Amino acid sequence: MSLILTFLGKGGTGRTTIAIAAAKQLASQGQRVLLAGQDPGPALGLMLETSTGPEPQELAPNLQVVQFQTTVLLERSWEEVKKLEAQYLRTPLLANVYGQELGVLPGMDSALAMNALREYDASGKYDVIIYDGPGDQTTLRMLGLPEVLSWYIRRFRKVVEDSDVWKSVSPFIQPVTSTVLNVSWTGDNFAQQPTKEVNNLLDQGRAAVADPNRVAAYLVTIGDAAAIATTKYLWGSAQQVGLTVGGILLNQAPATEAFAAEFAPLPVSTIPTRPDGDWQPLMDALPDFRQASQAPRPITVDTPARQVRLFLPGFDKKQVKLTQSGPEVTIEAGDQRRNILLPPQLSGQAVKGAKFQNSYLTISF
Repeated sequence: MSLILTFLGKGGTGRTTIAIAAAKQLASQGQRVLLAGQDPGPALGLMLETSTGPEPQELAPNLQVVQFQTTVLLERSWEEVKKLEAQYLRTPLLANVYGQELGVLPGMDSALAMNALREYDASGKYDVIIYDGPGDQTTLRMLGLPEVLSWYIRRFRKVVEDSDVWKSVSPFIQPVTSTVLNVSWTGDNFAQQPTKEVNNLLDQGRAAVADPNRVAAYLVTIGDAAAIATTKYLWGSAQQVGLTVGGILLNQAPATEAFAAEFAPLPVSTIPTRPDGDWQPLMDALPDFRQASQAPRPITVDTPARQVRLFLPGFDKKQVKLTQSGPEVTIEAGDQRRNILLPPQLSGQAVKGAKFQNSYLTISF
């Protein structure tokens, strides 16, 4: 399994430069590194002084680079969809629709990039995958996909199973699906293939994002007030998708006591200006990315105390909202909404109290 590392921050703060320096640093330490760029433009290739493309290519010993192209990823994924359809349907409907014809719709970039990262991780070829993405809410929504989709599946599964319509039609589902599909479905079709396979993938994705030894982010900023404010906002938003932020990289600016206090308890690393063609000063200034697990965790569950604590830096009490409309607790902060999957001992229990203090929201049951 790989460590997937990404960088968050306002545009123009040097995230791509730092991603390259991190890739070079880790590769020089003997780690097998893949640098994956999301932007299909020429910037990454110019900075690396080489051509980049949709297939991994060796840049240096232990270091490969790939530049995602959504059209290529979409074509590959479409072929996989067609294989699945042929596996489960007696009469495939998509055989005459070709991946080369498909246009890219909004949102496809993130979903396809997430799947590509999953595949590169599963390949076993890399110790570290550095994802140079947009570094904003788009990246966070991408990493939050497994948790959000898991919620939709388990929530709507329960709604469907409890509905009068499902109870009425379920006796007829088995003969109809047996006629159309190559698999035998029982009444609980949500638990059958291929939904079960999807659930397993989502569970793996959720577990990876929640584990700082598997997925971690670092904040990148400069001394500009707007960049610092954006960075603090992204810090709190990252917690809402369960992503651990391991530290902050202050690019080309001195770290004052006031700055360190704003981002406490995160460690601050100052990044110098890169001399022409010399990456070593930047590589030397980078932190030990494997120490991300020492940072505050986004969520902790204390079952004996019947409490859940969420770390939500960058927000104040007025910006955090807690609701319990369904069987799970929903937290809103910034432009992110998170449904907390509680352990069996707390699931379905009513919230008895909540307190927001020192960037922590403590919920009692």
